[in-house]
Amino acid sequence: MYRDPVYDGATDPTVVIADGEWWMFYTQRRATHPDPGPGVAWVHGSRIGVARSDDGVSWRYTGTLEPDAGGLTLEPGPPPLHVDVTHWAPEVIHDGRRWRMFLTEIDGVPDRWPGFARTIVGYDSEDLRSWRRLGPLSLSSDRVIDAAVARTGEGLWRLWYKDEVADSVTMTASSTDLAEWVLEGVAIGGRPHEGPSVFELDGWWWMVVDEWRGMGVYRSVAGVGWHRQGGADAVILGPGDLPGGDIGNHGAAVRDGDDVWFYFFARPAGVAGGSGVAEDERRSAVYRVKLRVDEGVLSTRSHLTAWQTVTGNTSEM
Repeated sequence: MYRDPVYDGATDPTVVIADGEWWMFYTQRRATHPDPGPGVAWVHGSRIGVARSDDGVSWRYTGTLEPDAGGLTLEPGPPPLHVDVTHWAPEVIHDGRRWRMFLTEIDGVPDRWPGFARTIVGYDSEDLRSWRRLGPLSLSSDRVIDAAVARTGEGLWRLWYKDEVADSVTMTASSTDLAEWVLEGVAIGGRPHEGPSVFELDGWWWMVVDEWRGMGVYRSVAGVGWHRQGGADAVILGPGDLPGGDIGNHGAAVRDGDDVWFYFFARPAGVAGGSGVAEDERRSAVYRVKLRVDEGVLSTRSHLTAWQTVTGNTSEM
């Protein structure tokens, strides 16, 4: 569907629809940065990229959310070449009055995985362009990322997130006001995973998580008490489901009328893995699939629509 025109590293997309316009917020990984730094620094130092669309298919790059005194402001054009903060995995919802963002923040630009605190921070906005910083959430550790938020069956808001200290499983907390959170413990345990997305479809609550080998699927009656679909090894968007044999990674669902679309990232079609070229290995693109439920089983459509360029061409896979 979309490739980031600055660094070609669009990941962790979340999409909302406001007044008929589609907005995509995503982690702008620095895949093609001319001097990204050592180790995994290229995965850090990221801004939140923004793209907009009239139909959810043809996207135009809008800019990045840049830090300012009050929070974040949408700025057109490329981000600064040198940055001192890392932003990951935005979750954007509407609370009935205004927009809310739950953003993973890391101080600095780490060049390795361990030893660096990660925090989920709340923001709010009236227009999706200017975001007021509300502050960090007090959760189960100082290594929390990848927020997902929804209002569940009994009327409570719930937050699901990855806790790296708790063996990288999904934890949950509840709130009546999206400000004060009560920890509820492990929502999804077992195999390490990340990037939960929670949504309603066909009378069920669904959670899709990224297991780095495809997506694990869980089902619930009311958004609590989750049961795995298809057994411990079953996934959707796994090997063989995407062009080039790639797998689907960290995404989120959006409802458009009766349709629910799942946006996620993978290697761009036509960019071969194993080339030995660092930029090729790091590039990523956003895809989407339509979700459906058949006899209580969540599945994807039999085809994917891939956004081949940032100029407006699409093709059916």
